Amino acid sequence: MTTMGAMELRDPEPNVPSWTFLTNHAHVLITLYRNPELRQRDIAHAVGITVGAVQKILHELEDAGFVERERIGRRNRYQVNADIPLRHPLENNHSVNDLLVAVD
Repeated sequence: MTTMGAMELRDPEPNVPSWTFLTNHAHVLITLYRNPELRQRDIAHAVGITVGAVQKILHELEDAGFVERERIGRRNRYQVNADIPLRHPLENNHSVNDLLVAVD
């Protein structure tokens, strides 16, 4: 088991069920909220998806304003914008912060 800040990564693969209640977008947001300096491959490992899927999700989250990326040397540091409302009409009366607080 590898420890990275507030995040523990299991080797070799996380035990991810075949379906969950939250999307991979939510899982990436939660992962970045817990450790904003994780590399994309570490995010992929934590969520149980490919690095390519993480890149696509990060791009979508950045375009929508949910995540900001800062380049520090060869690494990225991510900041989750928690005040933005969730996107789906069933939950858009709640913010990203409400989700993060609920699962943290």
